Amino acid sequence: MIETAAKPEIDEALLERFLSEIKSKVPHVVERDGSKTFVNQTPLEDLTSPLIECARVEYGLEIPAKNIKIFGKFDSKINGGSVKVRPAVEIIEEAIASGKLRTGQTVFEATSGNFGIALGTLEEIGINVIFLVSRKLQSGVLDELNKSSAKTVNLDIDICPAPGLALDQNLVIAKATAINVREQLVDLGLDAALFDGSRAEIEGLLARQDVINLAKLLAKVYGGFCPEQYDNELNVKSHEKVTAPEIDQQLGEIGLSLADFKIISAFGTGGTSAGISKYLQTKHGKKAVHIVFPLSNQDVAGIRTKDKASGLRFYDPALYAGQHEVDFEPARRVLRFFVGKGYDIGESSALALYACLQMLNYGVGDKFVVMLADGIDKYRSTLGTVAQAPPPLEVTLPQASSNVADYGEVLWTHGMFVPKEDGIKLVASSLGCDESKIKVARVSDVQALISTEKIPDNIRNALPKDNRKVLLVCMAGGTSLRVAQIFAAKGIQGQSLTGGIMSLSESSKKQPSDLVRMATEYAP
Repeated sequence: MIETAAKPEIDEALLERFLSEIKSKVPHVVERDGSKTFVNQTPLEDLTSPLIECARVEYGLEIPAKNIKIFGKFDSKINGGSVKVRPAVEIIEEAIASGKLRTGQTVFEATSGNFGIALGTLEEIGINVIFLVSRKLQSGVLDELNKSSAKTVNLDIDICPAPGLALDQNLVIAKATAINVREQLVDLGLDAALFDGSRAEIEGLLARQDVINLAKLLAKVYGGFCPEQYDNELNVKSHEKVTAPEIDQQLGEIGLSLADFKIISAFGTGGTSAGISKYLQTKHGKKAVHIVFPLSNQDVAGIRTKDKASGLRFYDPALYAGQHEVDFEPARRVLRFFVGKGYDIGESSALALYACLQMLNYGVGDKFVVMLADGIDKYRSTLGTVAQAPPPLEVTLPQASSNVADYGEVLWTHGMFVPKEDGIKLVASSLGCDESKIKVARVSDVQALISTEKIPDNIRNALPKDNRKVLLVCMAGGTSLRVAQIFAAKGIQGQSLTGGIMSLSESSKKQPSDLVRMATEYAP
């Protein structure tokens, strides 16, 4: 008689709590009567204007807006704070539903941040979680991990190398690290004897810096569960079955199709890019995913460099339309710019947006969806407070009018036209200031300023004497922005009114063409 293995017992109470307290709050698909409904979708926002503005303000790039469409998929808005919540929920649900994970067990996982933060919510439903983290982990990320009651085991090694990456490590160092890990696990209430029974295998993994497989081994040793985010196919399927069709539906609701867009994603485990790519190839028959890496000597939280991606299961060049290594240092300016405008993006999101900006600049496509994996909170300590960043070189009319007292003068700067008396009255009334505050730079002085980048005396004399900011206004905002850039390089606080007098159209209830005729005259 052949005996069959007993089917694992399912913890029904745990599954019910998981579905009601965790899964119900995050993106997922509900099927009713043969149709699919996407629940808790994260926002898909049009970022065309701010990205073009960022290119101009931060990098001096003039990118024509015609036919360009940029959307950001804000998974920073997901309950749990990052795109990693999606696979975490899929993996844990499957583990509970199949009997692999039950109340009282411990989850072990190697994490550089977001996946661990997502797993931290399991403590709320009675699942113990232990993270293996590197001492190199950014303090803000570690703070987020510690907000939950999950536990961390700190290692003296880098958690980002690919599994099994052969490194010439001194086994003595591995043995010392093993002692440290053992002590931490004992402090967390785990049996030292179980650790010692697998001591040689643990030391071997530490010597190879193979923390991914160390988490798997510890889960086996202590009868726990390892989500295996780097190898679990649900990491890919969560994006193939939910994320990608969710984006496709959102675009369809505004008359667009994902088939017409390129997707840009920074590369962490590879699950997001692989899942979306498989959906696109199945649904639309095309490759459209571009993956982004920082340079090999740069550390971007949760993101791998290209050399460290090559050993990962979900790194598959055949899936991608392009691979890009991008310098993170200039991408920091994207981060400051967007966060300064109120967008919740993190380091990897800034890297992806900067890659998009470069592709636009080089004419590599004009329609993009950029995956914005997480938000800013974890990174403030390493990047500095955003409020400490230099003030933006452009302001909108509402921003300028609500803070008009902060400007010592309002200075018209154009290389061809000057405002008529009606134009001065229009600017003053729109800003809510006295007409005497409006100064007009001579056309020849503006031309000289732009061509030589030296400030003529007449313009210098028109600047505020109390070191307050000067608001710069022109026809459409281009000349005044250039002047603001020159001023900034010389330590002068100047801000350009976005759109120039054209931005006054709505407030004055006049057509732009009427404003031009009324407000300016040609000055040779």
